Amino acid sequence: MKLKKRNVFIGITSFLIVLFTMPLGHALMILMEHLMEPVTMHYATFFMGLIGLIMVITGVFAKGDTQQTLWGLFGSLLFWTGWIEFIYVYYAHRFGVQPLIVDGEVVTKPEYLIMPSSFGFWIMFMLLYLFNIKSGCDFFNYLQRVFFRNSKVQVEMRPMTRHTSLVTFMELNLILWTNYMVLLFCYDDNFIGDRHPITALVAFGCLVGSLFMFRRLINISQWGYALRFSIATVVVFWTFVEVMGRWNAFHEIWVEPMTYQSEMITIFLAFIVLVTFLWYKSIKNKKTL
Repeated sequence: MKLKKRNVFIGITSFLIVLFTMPLGHALMILMEHLMEPVTMHYATFFMGLIGLIMVITGVFAKGDTQQTLWGLFGSLLFWTGWIEFIYVYYAHRFGVQPLIVDGEVVTKPEYLIMPSSFGFWIMFMLLYLFNIKSGCDFFNYLQRVFFRNSKVQVEMRPMTRHTSLVTFMELNLILWTNYMVLLFCYDDNFIGDRHPITALVAFGCLVGSLFMFRRLINISQWGYALRFSIATVVVFWTFVEVMGRWNAFHEIWVEPMTYQSEMITIFLAFIVLVTFLWYKSIKNKKTL
């Protein structure tokens, strides 16, 4: 397939915007935990989640696919951080959940030790998407073809009322949730273990999968669609990054943002430049699809 320079630019830019949110999100959590008093932090994160929710709803009424996607993306990031991750932090600390320590080093924080308890809720959402919703996810589309192609039971697949901001919101939250569930079960020695060949297969399988997804991404010609596709591409790729970090294959600078201030500031500034550019483009062309 012949690549167009504009599509490649759109794909790479979208990928980088979403990619930069990963280390910046980690760094934000670390900074808040270290610089704020616990009570102040919990109030701050509550309002962070609330602001994220308001941003997603604002995106429903925004004009243009790209702006709606941006509202949904950043709103869901704040929502995930404030009302999901930090909620686990709050209850883990409140009830004295201890971190997993190996050789004197914390390898899994308390909040992540209790997150797999949400498995049943995750299955609820998966059933909803599998049996009732026509989505743009290739994986769900494949499963629906396999399960329902010759089914004698009438199953109607209907697209949900399409609010791009809400679609982006659900996509980011569900794929992040899935990513955490997979990794946490892989890391758990009672199930698999972080050095097990299955964990390695998951990691390198995600790396290969993300490369195929990236190939498709750089053929997309619409900014909004490219951003939404980048969410899945980045999170799948980040699964590999997380496992490599767990294996100490490289140093995760976002875990020590105060030590690596120059690097983190550079990432942050690059992120701001890219987002500003894209927001300007979306305002300039309200009819972007």
